[in-house]
Amino acid sequence: MAEITTLFWDVGGVLATNGWDRDARHATAVRFGLDEAEFEQRHEALVSALETGKMSLEEYLQRTVFCHPRSFSREEFKAFLFAQSQPKPDSLALARELAGNYLMAAINNESMELNLYRIEQFRLREIFTAFFSSCFVRLRKPDPAIYRLALDVMQKTQDECCFIDDRPLNLDGARQVGMRVIRFQDANQLRRELMELGVATSPAVPA
Repeated sequence: MAEITTLFWDVGGVLATNGWDRDARHATAVRFGLDEAEFEQRHEALVSALETGKMSLEEYLQRTVFCHPRSFSREEFKAFLFAQSQPKPDSLALARELAGNYLMAAINNESMELNLYRIEQFRLREIFTAFFSSCFVRLRKPDPAIYRLALDVMQKTQDECCFIDDRPLNLDGARQVGMRVIRFQDANQLRRELMELGVATSPAVPA
């Protein structure tokens, strides 16, 4: 098999916590006393537009949260939303270690505002050459088209690329276009499986 030259990474769930998943939305609904069932219904109707850059975060919040009078401000709500994003230090350290020897890019589903916040907050520009974020490319995982676009732009063949994600469905999309894949569980497991693919990295740290 071809030597791995390029690593594509998910962000939420691998390098950081998920930015706006069901758990984060639940915590936010509890914190601000939202009708969670209504909020989730509105979210599901709009999330595709939000994550593919067809709707701004402000528009999304107007239609999911501030469609009713609230006792809290948009600034308070957004601050809490962004605060749900926390780094995964061990994974970030591994990615930084590999960045000097491999071509690295991100493939993730996120809204524009949250994606830019996380890129800045976790200093991801120091790790990745490119960001194939759904909000930029107007495609979402697991659509095979987003992985094909990443291969075309990076000018790499699928068999020299590995995609890392924590969700099986997203891995299926990458596997469909011929990429090798690793399902992320923790940094040590990822390190071991990368080494099995011939990716040069130092031994895993004992748990």
